[in-house]
Amino acid sequence: MDFRKIQLPREIHTGPGIINQTGTICHELRFKGKVLVVTGSNTLKIGGEAALNSLQNHGFEVESIIINNASTDSVSDVQDAIKNSCLVLGVGGGKVIDVAKLASTQSGVNFISVPTAASHDGIASPRVSIKDGGGSVSLPAESPIGVIADTKIISRAPFRLLAAGFGDVVSNHTAILDWKLAYRLLNEDFSDSAAALSLMTAKMTMKSADAIKEGLIESSELVVKALISSGMAISIAGTSRPASGSEHKFSHALDKVAPKPALHGEQCGLGTIMMMYLHGGDWKYIRETLKTVKAPTTAYELGIDPEYIIKALTIAHTIRKERYTILGDRGLTKQSAEKLATTTGVI
Repeated sequence: MDFRKIQLPREIHTGPGIINQTGTICHELRFKGKVLVVTGSNTLKIGGEAALNSLQNHGFEVESIIINNASTDSVSDVQDAIKNSCLVLGVGGGKVIDVAKLASTQSGVNFISVPTAASHDGIASPRVSIKDGGGSVSLPAESPIGVIADTKIISRAPFRLLAAGFGDVVSNHTAILDWKLAYRLLNEDFSDSAAALSLMTAKMTMKSADAIKEGLIESSELVVKALISSGMAISIAGTSRPASGSEHKFSHALDKVAPKPALHGEQCGLGTIMMMYLHGGDWKYIRETLKTVKAPTTAYELGIDPEYIIKALTIAHTIRKERYTILGDRGLTKQSAEKLATTTGVI
């Protein structure tokens, strides 16, 4: 008989100013001793200092480390700094959270996610994206034991980041379609509950697209909760399938070929438009909803030359070959990629 463990955050705290309760939250989670705060040079001022002060005020011994990129070297640096720590906090964007999450997992230390922006679903998921020589690789990690999402801080982040997070949530639509396709054709394991949670999250968030506006705390709360929900769907499934399909393959392919890739969620949103077309779904609804939150829907808005969009489409099927999607095993020809991108208005 097969057994599987589902890891979910024990506590999720959201709200304006909640970062100032970091020490109280960690104390109530019964942590004692040294805490390592991982942050970035910008996010130290945005949220790191508040978390550090709150922890110190509650009697924790605190150390901090600043990382600049989501690389294996950064993970190693954090692991070296973890020694004798009872807890690791990642205070920052996706790079900081991914590095802190993986380093704490490899060190066997609990981790709390403290996002300063809501740009992708890594906030609460058991996955990380780390740079290697050939682009980014997705790796397994333990889910955070807690999430502290200060919606006032998140609402002050560049709106582009929130729109990218929205795009990452929207991509659940085609991820689920790809997963169902693999289930029907290849009898791949499928979780009804994880798929339902992922799809419900995407649908509810898209219905509220008109309410997602720059500078609003309510908007940041809506998107960050959706991203946390997507991360939990991944945990339930034991795979990133509920939130990663052909649209993510396209995004990872763009990371490889484009001289200057855009944000992950932006690329996934654009990919969702095209992959929904391939699935025969309502791709126009996807496009219009992304436009509502001012997320990019064309190569021009993405800041990437159309030739790289076409190139990414033709090689996307080679990314994570074990993951079957609508792109199949042979992928798209250059002519079909051009037709797809042109028909959907991407180029």
